[in-house]
Amino acid sequence: MMIPAIDLINGEVVRLYQGDYQQKTQYQFSAKERQQAYAKAGAKVMHFVDLDGAKDSSKRQLALLATLVKDDSMIIQVGGGVRCKADVEQLLELGADRVVIGSLAIKEPALVRNWLEEFGGEKIVLALDVKIDAQGNKTLPTHGWIKDSGVNLESLLDDYIAAGLRHVLCTDISKDGTLAGSNVALYQELCQQYPSIKWQASGGIGSLADIKALIPTGVDGVILGRSLLEGKFTLEEAIACWSNA
Repeated sequence: MMIPAIDLINGEVVRLYQGDYQQKTQYQFSAKERQQAYAKAGAKVMHFVDLDGAKDSSKRQLALLATLVKDDSMIIQVGGGVRCKADVEQLLELGADRVVIGSLAIKEPALVRNWLEEFGGEKIVLALDVKIDAQGNKTLPTHGWIKDSGVNLESLLDDYIAAGLRHVLCTDISKDGTLAGSNVALYQELCQQYPSIKWQASGGIGSLADIKALIPTGVDGVILGRSLLEGKFTLEEAIACWSNA
């Protein structure tokens, strides 16, 4: 399935290049306008990232998010600076269907495993940003992709699956925001190795051919951010490409 993604700073729709706040593109339409357009085009899941909340959880854009999560036509997943149980509860109470947890899943795995067990696998999405070295090791950097956590993807996943993990949004950080195609081999490997997980492929989608290349991998969803915002193709075209495979 196609999952349109919208990043938000100060109420505005933006995109960052490879997670860098200094390399920001701002778009001239509102998040609600885009959401309505995506819903009309057939989106069943949407992904919102509160970049203000990611920087400072006390500055989460709650008023805006409240207008976006109340949409019965689609599943809404929201991330950005989830650092404690109260943050998870706040977003779920606001109306989000799923809460996306990023670096905390690497730094505090025992804590996040407890949340999975408490809230259930359908309520939590792990967003894991992967850096692949020359030897093929899949490490998980944190702090805006700058700091090496010393944790590899496979060792982290095994414990989470035992706790009920269902949804993982996985980004090859070398591809993010580039429109240069995604890491097809990575997703093929992960889907084969961890078939119980519903994988969301993220990063690098710039054409319908890039979407088509992911179909045989077995991923459950494809995150579409910059490619839709910049009109590389329409969401209707992307859905048709996926459905007609």
